[in-house]
Amino acid sequence: MDNSLPPADELVLVDRELAQLDARRSQLLARRAWLLQVLYAPMAPAAAMRPRPPVADSTPRSAQNVLLTLGGTLLTIAAVAFTLVSWGSMGIGGRAAVLFVVTSAALAAPVALLRRSLVSTAESVAALGLALMVLDAYALHRAALSETDGLGYAAVASAVLAGAWTAYGSALSRLRIPLPVAVVAGQLPLPLGVLAAGGGPTAFAWAALVTAAADGAVVLWARPASVRITAVTGAVVLGGWALLTGGWLSLASPWSGAPLLVAGAAVTLYVAWRTPALAVAASAVAGLAVVTAVGGLLRAAVPADWTVPVYVLCALVLASVWRLGATAAAPSVSAGSGTTTAGPRLPRGVRLGLAGAGAGVASLGVVWALPPVVAGLLGPMARTTGVWSGEHAGRVLTSFPATAALVLAVAVAAFAAVPRLWTRCAALVLAWGLLTALPVSLDLPYAATLALQLLTAAAALWVAVRPGPLTRGLRAAEAPAGPTSAGPVLTPPSAGGATPWAGWAPTGTGRQLSAVEPGTVLGWAAYAGGLASALSAVALALDVRGATFLVLGAVLGLLTGVAVLGTDAQRVVAACGAVLAGTGLVVAVAAAGGFEDHWTALALLLVPAATAAVGARTRPPAVALAVEITGAAVALPAFGLAVSRPAFLALALALGGVIAAATAVRPERRRFASWTAAALFLLATWVRLAAFEVTTPEAYTLPVTVPALVAGYLRRRRDAEASSWTAYGPGLAATLLPSLAAAWTDPEWVRPLALGVAALVVTLLGARFRLQALLVLGSVVLALDGLHELAPYVVQAVGALPRWLPPALAGLLLLAVGATYEQRLRDARRLRDRVARMR
Repeated sequence: MDNSLPPADELVLVDRELAQLDARRSQLLARRAWLLQVLYAPMAPAAAMRPRPPVADSTPRSAQNVLLTLGGTLLTIAAVAFTLVSWGSMGIGGRAAVLFVVTSAALAAPVALLRRSLVSTAESVAALGLALMVLDAYALHRAALSETDGLGYAAVASAVLAGAWTAYGSALSRLRIPLPVAVVAGQLPLPLGVLAAGGGPTAFAWAALVTAAADGAVVLWARPASVRITAVTGAVVLGGWALLTGGWLSLASPWSGAPLLVAGAAVTLYVAWRTPALAVAASAVAGLAVVTAVGGLLRAAVPADWTVPVYVLCALVLASVWRLGATAAAPSVSAGSGTTTAGPRLPRGVRLGLAGAGAGVASLGVVWALPPVVAGLLGPMARTTGVWSGEHAGRVLTSFPATAALVLAVAVAAFAAVPRLWTRCAALVLAWGLLTALPVSLDLPYAATLALQLLTAAAALWVAVRPGPLTRGLRAAEAPAGPTSAGPVLTPPSAGGATPWAGWAPTGTGRQLSAVEPGTVLGWAAYAGGLASALSAVALALDVRGATFLVLGAVLGLLTGVAVLGTDAQRVVAACGAVLAGTGLVVAVAAAGGFEDHWTALALLLVPAATAAVGARTRPPAVALAVEITGAAVALPAFGLAVSRPAFLALALALGGVIAAATAVRPERRRFASWTAAALFLLATWVRLAAFEVTTPEAYTLPVTVPALVAGYLRRRRDAEASSWTAYGPGLAATLLPSLAAAWTDPEWVRPLALGVAALVVTLLGARFRLQALLVLGSVVLALDGLHELAPYVVQAVGALPRWLPPALAGLLLLAVGATYEQRLRDARRLRDRVARMR
């Protein structure tokens, strides 16, 4: 029996089996790839292979706290509503029963809850019990004691509640709420009692201070952090109120405010002594209170102008506690026994706070004394009268207390007594400020004011160049015992000599630290003050003609001395200032002689001439350069003064060129000075031509072109690789381009013809010697000049042609160019390459 299928059916069956095999093969290959990845991939921790549970939005503990807090709050609200709304509908027995049962249950429940370790639940129930006690006190007042004074009852009730909560919290020490709440209730009895008794601000401040002292005791002796934080907050609020009240009373009634301030200072200082973490802040507050108290008492006994000096003196005495404490801590040797004992020592934080308070008050006093300094320095510069009018500006700050000078003097003495660089600098600056403020504070006459300003400038400049005496006695800082691998090596400056100081500037790890000389710092501080005083003296001297000459001469001498004796940087600044002072003298002489502006301009040129001569003999080069630059800058206003007279302007420019040419003889100035001289001579020529009403552009451009081409030729002889654009481009452009612009507007034929010939010659020279600049500039100018000459005829011819002919010619041109585009492109490239190969 033959069971074979027909060929068509068998083919379908084979195709179906093959398709199933292909699908199974794909599945097996995918499974094989996964197995290889599992076998050969790095083994991950088992925990990472397991699926992670979803992250909870809240922890069980936080959810529990939220529920307990919400429950306690709702119960408290219910109790308040019951007390305020439903209380009146019950009899006295019912009221007592409800109060006793509910409050007792709320206070007793935490005991059982704590035994079962349900601390959070106990906290919530205890909070409800504390709130119920407040409601009980309120209900008791409404029901049985309604006729008593509300403030008095509140004071007694808060005291009772504070005691009860303290006992309750102490008995149940695992509860965190009762003790802080007891501290809060303890803030109320004394202030409320004073208000109930009708006490004024002073009695209330004393009550607040006593309460703050009690809070301080809690801070010192209580252990729970929440209790101490609550007590600190209460002490700051009530103690701050007491001290602020004492400060106000020290102004209105010093004998009432002083005891309050002193008592507050004593309490605060004791807390600072016992609590190192609060020592600096607390002792600073105590120091401010003492200064306010003592200063208020002394202020009442002196005139009003002495108010600030009194406070400054008290502050300086307080600031001296720092040094007294350090002295008391020094060891002493017992006579005959050889043993060492240490005197009583204030904690460092306490000393720092007290000294900081005194220094802060003294600094405020110094700031109060600064307006006369500013007026003395800047007043002469705010000119309200004419120069050399003989009149003087009105005095400013006439009502300001003269004791400002005393404050500055005391501050100078205080800073000078401390052997530190910064204090010595402060003393120097304040001494300068004192001398500057004296004319304003003492209302000195004009001559005395001017003399004092000159003396101040002279003294400050002398200190600037000779600061050695001011550096004596400065302490050297203590250096580490030796270098460490983790930090830089410190090498202190020598202890001997006049400049022992420990200001080191790091130059790198493991290397030595370079010392900053105190003489340098003090010198620059004095230098700045000296220059400021000199400038103010010059401004003040402009009131009188003779004073102007005297002060300018004195300033010139002082700055010249600093330029000779000072350090390098000081010499540079002083030299520039001396040049400006000399310029002022020249202007003053010209003004005194009645010179017109153009003659004054010529006189001012004496300054750059003198500086050029002095600069040639001055060393170091930095000073010489500064002197010459300042002198050259003076020439600019000289040229400006001569603008109104072109002939004098040309003369001034020529004289400036002579000075620059003489300076160019020196090798180090040759390049810049020579270009400057050429520019000035050229400007002088142009101004002279303009004065002669010469309008031909070639008269202005050829004096530029000829020397420029000569310079370019010499440059090409020294450097054959130099570009023709650098050597000849500027010179050729200076004449060809202005002449081309003039030729296009010139109706005559002479200039276009001459320009065309010149451009043709330049083009031929460029082609002969293969110079790109000559070839390009000459051909462009020649083409434009020729186009200008052909333009009228082209216009005439175009006008005679039919209107259709120009477009047709343009079309034919475009067709011709398009047909030979590739050839024209190759020709343009070859031309570009040839021109590019030129120099």
